[in-house]
Amino acid sequence: MSLHGFFDKHPVFTVEELSHFLKARGSHSGWTRKSLVAHHQKQGRIFRIRRGLYAAVPPGDDPQRVDADPYLVASRLADDAVLGYHTALELHGKAHSVFGTFYYLTRRQRRPFRFRSAYFVPALVPHALRKKRREDFGVKTLDRAGLPVRVTTLERTLVDLLDRLDLGGGPEEVWRSLEAVEFFDLDQVVTYAALLENATTVAKVGVFLEQHRKALWVDEAHLERLRRHVPKQPHYFTPDRKTGRLVRQWNLIVPEEILDRSWQEVP
Repeated sequence: MSLHGFFDKHPVFTVEELSHFLKARGSHSGWTRKSLVAHHQKQGRIFRIRRGLYAAVPPGDDPQRVDADPYLVASRLADDAVLGYHTALELHGKAHSVFGTFYYLTRRQRRPFRFRSAYFVPALVPHALRKKRREDFGVKTLDRAGLPVRVTTLERTLVDLLDRLDLGGGPEEVWRSLEAVEFFDLDQVVTYAALLENATTVAKVGVFLEQHRKALWVDEAHLERLRRHVPKQPHYFTPDRKTGRLVRQWNLIVPEEILDRSWQEVP
């Protein structure tokens, strides 16, 4: 495959991916890679997104007008990047709304950055997973434009969103998005919720599953497994301690609009 073939098959690529390609062709010089990148960037065949990350320009297009696929960009912002939270919902086709912010999980601290119309926000892999070396629990690989993209499964995404409502657009957006999912592997949901070791998150998962018990075929056994980890004292559904109703079996104070699903009311 020629270098132009590489660009055709890699609409977004890292310098490491390019180096691997060049080495496979017998070139081991870093200077060769740098000169090739500089040459093709000058020719308008590729453009720089940030240090070490580039996007290919289709023949005949203007590099100033071509936008890079934001899901591919987010998936390559760290060598361990996993698309998560609301971005995972979007990639799975289940988000209620489409955002211009793209979230990815990584083990290391990184800064958010903006590229053209997209804003990329890193989120640290939860400490409980890092401690147990279970960072890859509930991670799958999808194909996007011929390239592999790692993303959290719908089961992990459900729990992660309830754990970090701020990375999902808030309670209503999260609730409405999750209601668009027809099926969850509930054993995976319950297992992952327990892995996070967060009683408030477990209670949120319990409230959601109990509210959608019939639609999602939730067994009492699933709810009972979650109840073993509920808070000892009442906790709030949201960090801002918004008033709500105490759901006693989960020891959780839940906003009325979530319990009543008030967005379904006809004006």
